[in-house]
Amino acid sequence: MIVGSLTEDRNFEQRIAITPEIIKKYKNLGFDIVLSKGYGNHLGINDKEFSDQGVNILNSSEEVISKSDLILQHNILNQQNLKAMKEGQTLIGVLDSYKNEEQLKNLAKNNINFFSLELLPRITRAQSMDILSSQANLAGYKAVVDSFAFFKKAVPMMMTAAGTISAARVLVVGAGVAGLQAIATAKRMGAVVFATDVRAASKEQVESLGGKFLTVEGSENLETSGGYAKEASEDFKKKQEDLLKKSLEKIDIVICTALIPGKKAPLIIKKNMIENMQSGSIIYDLAATQGGNSELTKVDEIVDYNGVKILGERNILNKLPISSSNLYSKNLFNFVNNLYDKENNNIKINLEDEIIKNTLIK
Repeated sequence: MIVGSLTEDRNFEQRIAITPEIIKKYKNLGFDIVLSKGYGNHLGINDKEFSDQGVNILNSSEEVISKSDLILQHNILNQQNLKAMKEGQTLIGVLDSYKNEEQLKNLAKNNINFFSLELLPRITRAQSMDILSSQANLAGYKAVVDSFAFFKKAVPMMMTAAGTISAARVLVVGAGVAGLQAIATAKRMGAVVFATDVRAASKEQVESLGGKFLTVEGSENLETSGGYAKEASEDFKKKQEDLLKKSLEKIDIVICTALIPGKKAPLIIKKNMIENMQSGSIIYDLAATQGGNSELTKVDEIVDYNGVKILGERNILNKLPISSSNLYSKNLFNFVNNLYDKENNNIKINLEDEIIKNTLIK
């Protein structure tokens, strides 16, 4: 079988799905690999580095699609390339299935297989394939580093003969994978860290990392069976708003990470709350592309509101494309390894396998 990958639109996506480190594993499974010309040039990986390992470099995306049995991407292919796919082929990536579900279902009728990895179940066996966790870890880390770069004060407490500099106070909104990594990173860099989340189980996780959990009075556990946060009641939102409005008066940096799969991001930091923040404070909103956790977030813009800077990037992982590509490519390989029937040299759609059943668009 032949596995291929096309160059993504570099204006929006710097990550790649196949890295030189993962090629040997595909070869050991019996796959041949084809990539489009200049596939990794932007990451300092030239075509020779791939071809030296037996990869066939093709001149165009059309050639890659034509020759591949299995196509690995990060984002969904554009319309032209999707239409070029033929019966029996398989596309695996983060296909934004909530947004593109109908389109993918229609194409699946042509006996084309689509697997969208954001739909992976949260089970132990799927952890090595969990692209949301591997990428969110890096996003949480980078959000803190970038926030501190914009912050005009020292982060750790410093005691000098001239006087004491107080440690920066960081609030992390949402204690999922990105949030927990943000807490750990900020704590390592010397900040005093607070966090809030709608899931009761998060309190113990936050405190294990040295953070202080802000508890909403009379809160309930708003966690789905899959481990994700679910939408809060209006009563909870009001209590959370009152708690945050008071807390934000003394917070220097806010890292927003709260997301609900397939839905608009919950609005948590409202304009009147930002008005209470000190000039020079920073809000980094990782939920920007899904509407943002902050009312004033704008995608790919730095909003300055009364001296408070609100940052919301479209894809923060474009700033860590090598690290994120390395992790993503390993996640993909583990998924392919689970999907591939080596004995019969084909893709086996076993719907009794929870991983395959959940990710297949049909």
